[in-house]
Amino acid sequence: MGLLISTGVLVVAAMLSIVINRRWLPRLSVNYVSMLIGAAIALVPFLNGFVEKFNSEIFIGLIVAPLLFFEGQNTRLNLVGRHVGEIISLTVGMVVLCAVAAGLGSHFLTGVGLPLAFILAAISTPTDATATESVTMGRVLPPRAQTSLKLESLFNDASGIILLNMAILWYVNGYINYPQTLWDFVYSAGGGIVFGGVISILIVMLRQAMLRSKLNFINNTYNNGTPLKVIYLMTPFVLYFGGEAVGVSGIIAVVFAGLIHNAEGERSALANPQLASDTRQLVGLLSDLLNSIVFLVLGIVLVRITLDKSVNNQGTWLWVGMGLVLYLANLIVRYLYVRWVHHVPNREAWIFALGGIHGAVTFALAFTVAETQIRTADFNLVLMSESFLIILSLLVPTIVFRWLLPRIQVDVDAAARMARLREQMIEAGVQSLVAMPISQEFREAVTFDLRSQNGHTTIKQFVNEWQRMVRHPEYTPEQMRELMTIYRQVFQTERTYLLQQHEAKHEIGEDLFNRLYREITMAETVVFEYGVGE
Repeated sequence: MGLLISTGVLVVAAMLSIVINRRWLPRLSVNYVSMLIGAAIALVPFLNGFVEKFNSEIFIGLIVAPLLFFEGQNTRLNLVGRHVGEIISLTVGMVVLCAVAAGLGSHFLTGVGLPLAFILAAISTPTDATATESVTMGRVLPPRAQTSLKLESLFNDASGIILLNMAILWYVNGYINYPQTLWDFVYSAGGGIVFGGVISILIVMLRQAMLRSKLNFINNTYNNGTPLKVIYLMTPFVLYFGGEAVGVSGIIAVVFAGLIHNAEGERSALANPQLASDTRQLVGLLSDLLNSIVFLVLGIVLVRITLDKSVNNQGTWLWVGMGLVLYLANLIVRYLYVRWVHHVPNREAWIFALGGIHGAVTFALAFTVAETQIRTADFNLVLMSESFLIILSLLVPTIVFRWLLPRIQVDVDAAARMARLREQMIEAGVQSLVAMPISQEFREAVTFDLRSQNGHTTIKQFVNEWQRMVRHPEYTPEQMRELMTIYRQVFQTERTYLLQQHEAKHEIGEDLFNRLYREITMAETVVFEYGVGE
């Protein structure tokens, strides 16, 4: 019951952070809003009591895994295939160098033992693509840096986990088993790819068999898509926990499955357009919620750690210095590696180095240390140091990118032209109603809906329409058919007007034209899918 209540609190808080961000703080990343709300929850004893103690396995399995699955699905498998060498270089070569530099730097500059220093270093290597978006919001990333950061963050978690396991065994046993560490990496990463690939292909084939079954088209058995959506939503959890159960990387399995599902989505959308549209909308909603929950949890746990006297007993300067060393070591190695090995220009190299933000995975790995034989004092140092690392990795690029990256340019004139053309398009639809032999009631109702497309209806008009529909009896089947015919004709008028204006005057670019055309199509879909007055 406690986990259920915690989930409810986090979901409501995530929704609240999204609403606040979109409505009142659109220029601030929703991730920062979520962290602030999370901190506020932790500071209020009544609210803080509703949220359970952080559990790294639940956090990774139920929140991080689906996020990585959705992120993988937004990445083409072909893109990964063309960058295999770069991915291996960044997620193995660069990660190992970052761990070595951070581990040795922590040992020599702060005096902690080498095994503990390498535990800290291993946890500091994974980066978070979701967190990167929070520091680049409203800024233009160079395409190459954007691609590299995305691919790196998808696949470097496995390297960090293997290095962490190696360092923990070193801490416990007093020596490093290099052959075993190498085998663990190959088995975990390679096994994750094989497991994720095989299971996801089976799931895709099952979904496609259901989607393309003759019963589907004859009896509408799966036309609403609910069974297919359920199978889709279960996929990241089955792959992550299944992969971990057989001893391979559940994270890699989930990411690779997402890549395979990307190709499926591209080539099966028209088999059931409604299902494809619903799935995209569902993924967008879940991604926003889960991403917000990640930073809510970060805010809550950071405040709890700061206020917990049993944790903060190492001396502030030690964990602050440790976090600073970890951050600088990763930053410098990342810069030098892509500058010298990948021959990236100086400015892009700094962008890549600063764009390696630490977030959910780093936090979760820090908490897994508590489940090992590491001393409590050392675990507290790990927790505080990695927390400071996360804060630095968020704050530093947020400030530096204001000078290093150009703003996204908004074409105000194009937006104004689009608004003007939308208004003219709607007016053409309204005027077409005049020539139709229809009742005044239908004419007024459809006119209200058309003008709503451009926000040209008031609250008073909405309330009047609302009251009318509440009092109005249900339309008869004949009236519904007549109403659907009216909507079809006015939407066709809008579409025809838009096409004529685009072809004759080229008032707007192709992208803006497609946006307007999509608005008409979506409006038509809503009317014919859900009806009006039913």
